[in-house]
Amino acid sequence: MHTRRRYHHGDLRAALLARAQETLREKGPAALSLRELARDLGVSHAAPSRHFKDKQALLDALALTGFDRLAEIITASQEGVGESFAERFAAVARAYVGFATANAELLDVMYSIKHNPEASEDLVAASQRWTGRTTELIAEGQRRGEVREGPVERVGIPAFATLHGYADLMASGALPPEANDRGLDELVAYIVRGCAPEKTG
Repeated sequence: MHTRRRYHHGDLRAALLARAQETLREKGPAALSLRELARDLGVSHAAPSRHFKDKQALLDALALTGFDRLAEIITASQEGVGESFAERFAAVARAYVGFATANAELLDVMYSIKHNPEASEDLVAASQRWTGRTTELIAEGQRRGEVREGPVERVGIPAFATLHGYADLMASGALPPEANDRGLDELVAYIVRGCAPEKTG
């Protein structure tokens, strides 16, 4: 039995997003409902509408929060690691796969909304913050002579697509959990080899 409580303006928005993330993790996006969230939090049915005009607005906010968290996690992954491209990319890969497996349903929402033509500028910008960090990583690797030359996006897209595919398989349970560490090490080695400069002679 939920007891009704009063939320300050910012507190209710944060509480709605937190509860929505729990619902998303437990039951998937179809189960998300502003009315149910209000009931779970013990507030009036009208209260959530002051923050989210409809379910889509709630999903947009969840996606924005997810991309912000992912950017923070990717940035934090670079602290205290070595300078080589292989070490830095391995840290990004572990951070990304960790986020994906812990937030599989949220990641689905993030990418489906990102590709919606009506996605907000804030959402597009948030989605680019973490990919911008990986793009910088590839550019740094090129400057160090550890990554093949060419447009950064052309080098980065196959690397990211491979990493995202692996993360998606892990998150969906298609790969056995025990394969994670060994499999991720092998995946990183595979991507690093694919990014390496071509041998001459």
